[in-house]
Amino acid sequence: MDARLDYFGNALGAKVLKHINSATKVASDSTLPHATQELVKIRASQINGCGFCTDMHTKDAAQAGETQQRLNLVAAWREATVFTDAERAALEVAEQATRIADAAGGVTDEAWANAAKYYDEDQLVALISLLAIINAYNRINVLNQQPAGSYQPGQFG
Repeated sequence: MDARLDYFGNALGAKVLKHINSATKVASDSTLPHATQELVKIRASQINGCGFCTDMHTKDAAQAGETQQRLNLVAAWREATVFTDAERAALEVAEQATRIADAAGGVTDEAWANAAKYYDEDQLVALISLLAIINAYNRINVLNQQPAGSYQPGQFG
């Protein structure tokens, strides 16, 4: 499988990615726990069918010390006992935010209130931002049919 075009190597694509990556850095440098950041990016990427981002974020999470068991269970987080209540709240927001067109109004007040029990305002801003960014990345990669499997942790800096 080949990508439709070399988005990463295209001058315009590189400019777009530079700005998306700048936003990613700001949100990633927040106090939202790194494990939570990776879990929500993985879950959104799974829902969107983005193999490239799923590959990237599972490998980055593993490199950062995430366990294989937790990575294997992200898609089934509701039934898994390996996630904290805070992570569960973030994963629920991630699912509803990613399925915004299906959610009849987006993230429910109940899901938001639950997340707000565990995360402060800056962390919630980071969560919203990371979800918006990963959904944008998923769309770029899915539209371009970006192949998955060859990502190496740290490949993009």
